[in-house]
Amino acid sequence: MDLRAELLKSIWYAFTALDVEKSGKVSKSQLKVLSHNLYTVLCIPHDPVALEEHFRDDDDGPVSSQGYMPYLNKYILDKHIHQPGSCLQVEEGAFVKENFDELCWTLTAKKNYKPDRNGNSVVSHQDAFKLWCLFNFLSEDKYPLIMVPDEVEYLLKKICTAMNVELNSCELDDCLSQEPQGQGGLTVWQFLDMVNSGRLLRGIEQEAISMAVEEVYQEVIEDVLKQGYLWKKGQLRRNWSERWFMLKPSALSYYMSEERKEKKGSITLDKHCCVEVLPDRDGKRCMFCVKTSSRTYEMSASDTRQRQEWTLAIQTAIRLQAEGKKSLHKDLKQKRREQREQREQRKAAKEEETQRLKQLQEEKERKLQELELLKEAQRQAEILLQEEEQRRRKQHEEMQRTLEIQLQEAEQARASMQAEMVLKEEEAERQRKRIMELEEMQERLQEALQQEVKARHDEESVRYAQARLLAEEEEKLKQLMKLKEEQEEYIIKTQLEKQVLKQEMENKNKCLEEAQKQLEEVRVNRLRVDQDVMAAQRKLRQASTNVKHWNVQMNRLMHPIEPGDKRTNMSGGGFAGYAPLMCRRDSSLKLKQKVEDKGSEPVRQSSKENVSNGGSSSSPLPSSDADTMATEASNQ
Repeated sequence: MDLRAELLKSIWYAFTALDVEKSGKVSKSQLKVLSHNLYTVLCIPHDPVALEEHFRDDDDGPVSSQGYMPYLNKYILDKHIHQPGSCLQVEEGAFVKENFDELCWTLTAKKNYKPDRNGNSVVSHQDAFKLWCLFNFLSEDKYPLIMVPDEVEYLLKKICTAMNVELNSCELDDCLSQEPQGQGGLTVWQFLDMVNSGRLLRGIEQEAISMAVEEVYQEVIEDVLKQGYLWKKGQLRRNWSERWFMLKPSALSYYMSEERKEKKGSITLDKHCCVEVLPDRDGKRCMFCVKTSSRTYEMSASDTRQRQEWTLAIQTAIRLQAEGKKSLHKDLKQKRREQREQREQRKAAKEEETQRLKQLQEEKERKLQELELLKEAQRQAEILLQEEEQRRRKQHEEMQRTLEIQLQEAEQARASMQAEMVLKEEEAERQRKRIMELEEMQERLQEALQQEVKARHDEESVRYAQARLLAEEEEKLKQLMKLKEEQEEYIIKTQLEKQVLKQEMENKNKCLEEAQKQLEEVRVNRLRVDQDVMAAQRKLRQASTNVKHWNVQMNRLMHPIEPGDKRTNMSGGGFAGYAPLMCRRDSSLKLKQKVEDKGSEPVRQSSKENVSNGGSSSSPLPSSDADTMATEASNQ
């Protein structure tokens, strides 16, 4: 049993004591107080931030033991216990396990321990606490905690041996038979009630019981293998001094007196130490010595029996150190547990063997009954044959021959029956061989069972790792839920923005429809203006054609007639100022070109303004103005 398991047993009692409604759950405020007290007795720095963060969720309901276990392991036990190898060790500090047990006992005793109110209890409250500690040490490693009857008898025998009395086994069996053992053992409260009943310790004073409980408590819980007064020889002054010695598996300590207030020294024991018996000398008798790698310690006991007990106890401590074991009673408890398991296995195998033998016996009886039936049938046949023979003797020879034939048939039937008996014996031999095969199979099944037990241990370690992974997964799930809430808030915000954008889009669609209507109006005005422009262009082309025609006529009229030219002046004469006339013609052509350019430019500007301003600009030049300009140009 490691230290973590011992601490968890005591904490389990404290947790169940806080469970007032027996629902398997405890309120968070009570768990906070319990955690604070555990921090104090385990000498761990308080971490209120971690405590508040662990219990800060919105759920104010109670917490089960499975829900409290992750916090207990992470923030309390893992900080107090570290695991460098295969066994757990306590960190350096002022931790006293007895104080831890007293805290848990105080919580659970208020609710569950109910001694006789009249003061007739066999054990005191302090002795009840020590018996509670002994019960936890010897109880099974499963919850709810119980102690099997064998361990109950072992503990009571230890207490009675310390008082030099013999345990009444019949009275113990009677008490155990009266107690309800639903799970194969006694609870600690049933055990304390049985001790306080006085049936097992009748006629013994409370002080003697208290001393015996204290002795067993020191031996089992504190690993004190033996303690008492011895004479020790000094190293420097070489004088003999009486000291109170206390032997534990790791060391032999000695004090000034049995109160153990002033420690004088300690002898560290290891696998290289040894103990030897010495002859009497220097006026001292019953001497022995303890040899270590650095020094030899000489001691003297009060008598030979005490010397033998001390040497055997020291040899036991050295053997434990050599085997790498820290506690004698932990080793003994494990051996007793293994012996119980072996007894149960042998009992189960014996029951199975008995059942198998019973089946074989039934089979044998059935075959014997069949054989008796066959014998009875044979006797009946013989009687019939004799009667038939008597009748046939009275008949003639023909009937006698028939009788002989029947007798021969009966002999053949007897031979067949004998052959069948031989077959039955062979069948019995095969059954014996089958029994041997089944025994071999049973041995293989036992080996498979041991492998299964090992596999279950491996499975427990995997379950522990799985529980740690589940705790991490739960933490990640909380983070995921927080992200999900943020995502939902963002979705709601996005939906609001989407509604605003939708409203703006509807307003813009209305504006777009109005703009489309205005554009249609502009297009209609543009078509109308284009038609006006085309009419003006037609008129302008007509005017240009007329101008060209009159220019041709003017050119003809202004062309001078040279002497000797065959053409004659149609009007009856020529012009004297030819050069000014040509200049005037060029000026008229330039003026016409400017008029055309000025007429086309307002039309283009009017179209652009109509498109941009929705047809609100002024209309192009009327056709009458174009005709007037063309006429002026021709007149010039």
